[in-house]
Amino acid sequence: MKFKFFPFYLLSLLPMRILYWLSDLIYLVVYRGIGYRRNVVRENLKNAFPDTSRQDLLDIEKKFYRHFCEVAVEAIKTLTISEKQVKKRLVIRNPELLRDLLEKGQSILMYTAHQGNWEWLVYLPLYFDYTSYTFYRPLQNTYFNELFLLMRERFGVICVESNKGYRTILKQDRKNSPVMNCVIGDQSPKSSDAKQWTHFMHRETAFFVGAERIAEKTDSTVIFPSFIQVKRGRYELQLEVVEKKYGEHGNFSFINGYAELLEKAIIRQPELWLWSHRRWKLSTSASNDQPTNKK
Repeated sequence: MKFKFFPFYLLSLLPMRILYWLSDLIYLVVYRGIGYRRNVVRENLKNAFPDTSRQDLLDIEKKFYRHFCEVAVEAIKTLTISEKQVKKRLVIRNPELLRDLLEKGQSILMYTAHQGNWEWLVYLPLYFDYTSYTFYRPLQNTYFNELFLLMRERFGVICVESNKGYRTILKQDRKNSPVMNCVIGDQSPKSSDAKQWTHFMHRETAFFVGAERIAEKTDSTVIFPSFIQVKRGRYELQLEVVEKKYGEHGNFSFINGYAELLEKAIIRQPELWLWSHRRWKLSTSASNDQPTNKK
């Protein structure tokens, strides 16, 4: 298996300073050269920060692309990075929050986002000695799908396909043993998916309801992991409890609390969010599931 991914292992063995030189070259190609999804990024930023000047938006745009390329090489480094290096580069500000909950037998739903270096959440088993699941959508390219699974499972995370996630969680829940389940919550649902609408970054935004249902079914504490980039290749992770809140449409859910915390994290360091994602491709006018004003 490892021989199959030999080129990536070879890259991963390079010192971080060399990998960051490589990310600078990738930045020139991705941003200056082909302009990968530049129109999507600009449209998203303009709508998310309507009162921000064009020059400031351009500065965020450039910083985003640099960070985007850094995440790529940092993910590759996962293949060979040591536990010592991980704990040097990723500091958890308040690990006692999770430790106290898990020691009391309380399961955790880690309600994550494409913010900071989300790929480094696979290091959590190094900090918390409990079973950890993460749910993913398989890539169409089987080679890269296997590569990502190899990287994400190296330190003990168990990757489960999204369509099998709910069954896996319920099976684990029946064992009455605390676990950490990681669910990414900022992806855009399809028009046919079950969803909830909430106000997020100045726009009506649809969110998957799966995490909400999982948390309620398993009586899990919902946690939002918020990344702060201290400097290149150095992150701090702030763990925050997600509370159920009322939204503008009268719904009372974890989704509203999650959207609020994610928005605060984005405003703090906007370049750390995945602006190239077509997050708002689903609009209320294109959906059969309209937001309602239930009180």
